[in-house]
Amino acid sequence: MSQAADLYCVMGNPVAHSRSPAIHARFAELTGEHIAYERRLVPMDGFAQGVRDFVAQGGRGCNVTVPFKTDAPLLATECSERVQLAGAANTLTFRADGSIYADNTDGLGLVADITRNAGVSLAGRDVLLVGAGGAAAGVLGPLLLAGARHITVANRTLARAQALVQSHSALALLQKSELTALTPQALEANFDVIINATASSLAGAEVPVSARVLHPGCLAYDMMYGPAAQGFLDWARQHGAVPRDGLGMLVEQAAEAFLLWRGVRPPSAQVLQEMQQANSSK
Repeated sequence: MSQAADLYCVMGNPVAHSRSPAIHARFAELTGEHIAYERRLVPMDGFAQGVRDFVAQGGRGCNVTVPFKTDAPLLATECSERVQLAGAANTLTFRADGSIYADNTDGLGLVADITRNAGVSLAGRDVLLVGAGGAAAGVLGPLLLAGARHITVANRTLARAQALVQSHSALALLQKSELTALTPQALEANFDVIINATASSLAGAEVPVSARVLHPGCLAYDMMYGPAAQGFLDWARQHGAVPRDGLGMLVEQAAEAFLLWRGVRPPSAQVLQEMQQANSSK
């Protein structure tokens, strides 16, 4: 009789759109790891209970998506430096002794996708990060470590952008990078890389910044992927920018989580290529 597969999941609300189960299933196939990975929709006020239930059912780890990334560290026994800096986690590991380890692989995934897969260097570049929630918090540290010259955090509620900038000011100083907080209305300059870390695409809302932030050939990146990102990608293309959705980030952050859980690095570039080919043939 074959041994039961180790159980993992992604928790969020909404979560039906998540392609994480397909990605982790392919990683497992390519690495020979014996895992089962599922989607779990949890109520807006039920994240902690959802985690407890999953652990009780033998769960070994879970990915955390919107809107629970800032809730996840509160359940952890131990948090990585990335989580301490961001105040947000997207990967929980449930250890045999009952402790919970929280990490954030979002920023690693984003930087890997931009620099390796898209071939765009972040060193010495001016970057606009739109949003100041859990998604933005998770990537600001790795963007600074990638050598961005100046990062502007733009958010509708200025105080949230200012708080995010303040929490990363020591790292920015260390990296000799500039950090600025603004509202979207106050943006005047254009940028080399624009990253949409808001949930506007998921909600089908309009792009949260003016087209004046773009210049021909700049990279306009939406962390969302699939149909949700289409409005942002069309907007970027219409204004001469190079559009990219967050599918590569999703695959790369999943690879980091898989490595954390299984001790094996899966071939993320191959899986991303397979998914992009499958999308283009639809």
